[in-house]
Amino acid sequence: MDVNDARANLDRLIRERGENYGAVSRLLGRNAAYIQQFVKRGTPRKLDEEDRRLLARYFDVDESLLGATEAGGHSSAPLRDRDKAFNHELGIVPRLALGVSSGADAFDRNETAAGALAFDARWLQALGVRSDTLSIIRVSGEAMAPTLNDGDDIMVDRSDTAERLRDGIYVLRLDDALMVKRLALTLRSGRVSIRSDNPLYPAFEDVELKHVALVGRVIWAGRRVG
Repeated sequence: MDVNDARANLDRLIRERGENYGAVSRLLGRNAAYIQQFVKRGTPRKLDEEDRRLLARYFDVDESLLGATEAGGHSSAPLRDRDKAFNHELGIVPRLALGVSSGADAFDRNETAAGALAFDARWLQALGVRSDTLSIIRVSGEAMAPTLNDGDDIMVDRSDTAERLRDGIYVLRLDDALMVKRLALTLRSGRVSIRSDNPLYPAFEDVELKHVALVGRVIWAGRRVG
């Protein structure tokens, strides 16, 4: 296939899905301008094989539409034939290059994507969330142990913030620190208690909500075993 056809096909798929260049770039772990430059400027000349494979799976199309050849690429059709039970849409969630402290340490402000994870879209729907409002962030520290441990990955729903605030675990910014904490509503309107699950760490009681910048609610956690 001519590389110009691959660019046109990708552009069409993005528009039909209602996506944008930046979002598709981030799901690949690339800078926000990567896909726009490929489609509009021809840079890079062709998609990286791993990028092409992920895009084909995400849009549920054959890799040949995105520039794969019989010798140099892999068709997504055999995968679909083998895995018919999984032949449905995947939700791609970016993994941010950002550590979120469960204590009160300084944090890395580089919030660029450092990869992505794919989840069954029907599973996400059952959770009541959309993939375009989610991020995966890694926990740093033991303040939320044993619920969340150092190195755990957490899924954060950025659409679930102050407007729907209720007791639960949230990622928040407080005093210029990014942290994950358990919030509990207090009897006084507009105030919350910010607590750690690890009793060795202090709590912040009766804090005015206006002083807390909520990033999103933690809805899922994953960790390596062994």
